[in-house]
Amino acid sequence: MHANTEARDFAADLGAFVSASPSSYHAAQEAARRCVAAGFTLLAETDEWPTGPGAFCTVRDGSLSAWVVPQGASAATEFAIFGAHSDSPSFKLKPKPTIGSEGFVQVGVEVYGGPLLNSWLDRELGLAGRLALRDGSVKLTRTDAVMRIVQLAVHLDRAVNSEGLKLDPQKHLQPVIGLGSPSEFDVVGLLADAAGVSADDVAGYDVLAYDTQAPAFFGAAKEFLASGRLDNLACTHAGLAAIIAAKENQRADGPIAVYVTNDHEEIGSASRSGAAGSFLEDVLARIHEGVGGTAASLRRVFAASTVVSADVGHSVHPNYAERHDPANHPLLGRGPLLKINANHRYSTDAVGAARWAAACAAADVPYQEFVSNNQVPCGSTIGPITETRLGITTVDVGMPILSMHSAREMCAIADPLLLKRAAQAFLLGS
Repeated sequence: MHANTEARDFAADLGAFVSASPSSYHAAQEAARRCVAAGFTLLAETDEWPTGPGAFCTVRDGSLSAWVVPQGASAATEFAIFGAHSDSPSFKLKPKPTIGSEGFVQVGVEVYGGPLLNSWLDRELGLAGRLALRDGSVKLTRTDAVMRIVQLAVHLDRAVNSEGLKLDPQKHLQPVIGLGSPSEFDVVGLLADAAGVSADDVAGYDVLAYDTQAPAFFGAAKEFLASGRLDNLACTHAGLAAIIAAKENQRADGPIAVYVTNDHEEIGSASRSGAAGSFLEDVLARIHEGVGGTAASLRRVFAASTVVSADVGHSVHPNYAERHDPANHPLLGRGPLLKINANHRYSTDAVGAARWAAACAAADVPYQEFVSNNQVPCGSTIGPITETRLGITTVDVGMPILSMHSAREMCAIADPLLLKRAAQAFLLGS
């Protein structure tokens, strides 16, 4: 399937966004940078926030929210909320991270979320995240390719291809970073140097591994994008582009358009910046107060509002078609997903599905239904958590990919733009 120039350019911009976002903290910073460049005002949560119309954004740790208040907004104006998440499965740096064995210096890491472990082997990895300094400030840090999780050679594991690869997370997944003694090397010092600060000033850190290989187009017609962190920077990027477009196209009588990308979805969302935390609700309450609302009117507005929760989903796999529902085979390049689950692992119900269908129709975007094979339980998203916390009608959608949770995932380059267009129509109240 061939993609047009606009779709190719948008997919290339997604690749640039991924490259700028090796951690959730970098993703939130890059999203804020793009918002400010588009005319949004960056607000601190500790500030008094403006009242009335305008375009604004704020960052909490690895999460960002951006919103557009139209000229005609009042205490009765509903929210149209598009949500995604900024984190991806990886390996997180442990305390006392400089370790070693048999003359190699290694890095002590802990599995973060549910990565496809074998996909991280024999890849050149960097470290990225944030450093908390003793003076209370926070600095982002990022290295280039400095380490590798080394796979055992087939000569030393003759049964690996017939019996499968077995990895012990503690014994087999500590990356090699150098030769010598751990006493001669300092992983935290390396991160401090990358941030331009002294290692003695570092009081804490949230740092994860990332794959340093750049995103790239491939395929006979270059119709695919291969990249790390498509789960879920693909949806984060689409929503960000949609809220920026909404700023230029919002009707005076339209909804208050809100975008949020939450951290920590891959580990359950239970954090102050995760979907189970207060970040989105805090932002919505302050926006509503700024247009003259009260606590009581906020609950009435919630009853009239909608959340679209966007996360990547599974395209049918050509080599494992039996793992998918027999009647529902969403495919790369055919548009965004409507995600459905009888046990409410996804939030979609009939009302939410109708609202998503209306947005897609307004954007002239096709969509595909996704439901799991009954023998293959699905995961979940920020959707059910957000819906439960706020009581707002929520619909789960996404973008089809292959190799989900691999160090390097893939999508069709046609799909990111289609998701962005549907998100934009939704945020504009279509």
